[in-house]
Amino acid sequence: MCSHQPTCPPVTDGPADPLTARIVADHPEQGWSLLCNGVVRFDDGGALLPDGTSIPAVVTSPAPADRYAAQPVAVAA
Repeated sequence: MCSHQPTCPPVTDGPADPLTARIVADHPEQGWSLLCNGVVRFDDGGALLPDGTSIPAVVTSPAPADRYAAQPVAVAA
C-alpha cells in the first residue's frame, strides 16, 4: 500500500492517471522506471501494468519525406 501523501493513484479505470504515481526504482540507462503502484513506465511513454497488460508507447508522426530531400544549390561561376 502506498504511504505517500497524497497517495499515489491506483491502477484502475478511474479518472486518476496511474502513470503519475511516484517512482520507487529508476533505471534511466535502461529506459524504465518502477512506480509505487506497480506500473513499469518506459521512456517512450508506454507502460506495463501489474496485471500484464500494456499501455502503448507514444508514437509521433514522422517528418514528411521531402523535408530532408536534397535541394538544388546555386553555384557561382
